[in-house]
Amino acid sequence: MRINKPSSNTYLLLALLIMVILFISSSMTYRQQTSVPFLERFLTNKPFEVFLSQWSFHYANETISVSQVGYFKFLEFFIRKGAHFSIYLLLGASLAAGLGPRLKNKLLTIAIGTLSAIGYAALDEFHQMITGDRTPLFQDVILDGIGALVGVSCVVLFLLRHKKGR
Repeated sequence: MRINKPSSNTYLLLALLIMVILFISSSMTYRQQTSVPFLERFLTNKPFEVFLSQWSFHYANETISVSQVGYFKFLEFFIRKGAHFSIYLLLGASLAAGLGPRLKNKLLTIAIGTLSAIGYAALDEFHQMITGDRTPLFQDVILDGIGALVGVSCVVLFLLRHKKGR
């Protein structure tokens, strides 16, 4: 039984859906998005607090540590940054899967897919700047760009490998 693979238009529609979700998300204030109350409610015993308390680092000229921001905001930081990386990985992968068959050039697919996602990340941070109670960060654009590059690269490598297998 052969399964039909999605068309490149399907992947471009997925990329558009991801961009709409990102736009809606960046329209929300921090208070509307915070996961701290959820974490406080379900992680009352603070798992790994002793281990996590040993870690400290700088991100966007701010020290991030349990002692500086608290246990739950420390966890939320990783959830939020993981979400940045992951959603842009999906955006980059969707763009590469949608553009690859049209461009028929792997390097061009990598460049356009990655740069398109980075451009959208920059616009998203600008959108956050004009939204109340949000902090736009250049570092987030870099993180988003790395996620997009990983997503684009994975799709291109998959396509190269799949092409060799035929």
